[in-house]
Amino acid sequence: SGINAEYGKQWYQRRVRGQIAEAVSAVLLDVQAKNSYSHIFANGTVFGKNILPRIGAKLDVAPISDIIDIKSDSTFVRTIYAGNAIQTIESCDPVKVVTVRATAFEAAADEGGSASTEAVDIAVDNEKSKWLEAKLSKSDRPELASAKVVISGGRGLKNGENFEMLYNLADKMGAAVGASRAAVDAGYVPSDLQVGQTGKMVAPDLYIAVGISGAIQHLAGMKDSKTIVAINKDGEAPIFQVSDYGLVDDLFKAVPEMINSIE
Repeated sequence: SGINAEYGKQWYQRRVRGQIAEAVSAVLLDVQAKNSYSHIFANGTVFGKNILPRIGAKLDVAPISDIIDIKSDSTFVRTIYAGNAIQTIESCDPVKVVTVRATAFEAAADEGGSASTEAVDIAVDNEKSKWLEAKLSKSDRPELASAKVVISGGRGLKNGENFEMLYNLADKMGAAVGASRAAVDAGYVPSDLQVGQTGKMVAPDLYIAVGISGAIQHLAGMKDSKTIVAINKDGEAPIFQVSDYGLVDDLFKAVPEMINSIE
């Protein structure tokens, strides 16, 4: 059931503001102790992956991460080896602590459902850490994780300045911009644009990979996309094995032509 924790504003400001793992996990553990829920789910994002392992350790159960299907109340399906194998797991733990890969499931309806919402009293303290501030980057482009169109660049762009081509194309298509780990490690773009096993998982209607070879860890983060388009001058690049459409061409020629055709 859904839980709506009601607590004083002052307590919230001191303890939970910023969603620090030590504070949020303490809240959830307090609620769990009082209500004995059988399942604790969270999205497989940085938020969920930060909190649920701590809860699993405190409850002495084995968390199940990044599931892509549910077979029963105790059996789940997840990927391993960067998506190259599918694993079915049956949990015998009394409490199932699970993170979910949201891109593997259809979006739920905004209304309906039978879960109840319960108000609970919470009185837990967190003296181990303190939230100081949050700085949010602002952009007119869609959020990478939820965008319907994503254009990602790789090491083939050669430097960060050349990502301006992708930004221009993205602005004309109403798309978000992503990047491979190689491009992030090279310092072309910040890490919050990284798509892949160690970055963000995306499943847009259209994914355009520009200058990306197709390393396993990158494919794990985007291969659930509805349509994949690859642009790479290397016709043997692994990205073409998962793409629906491929263009073997110099990206510095192909991308400007795409921009001009849209104009």
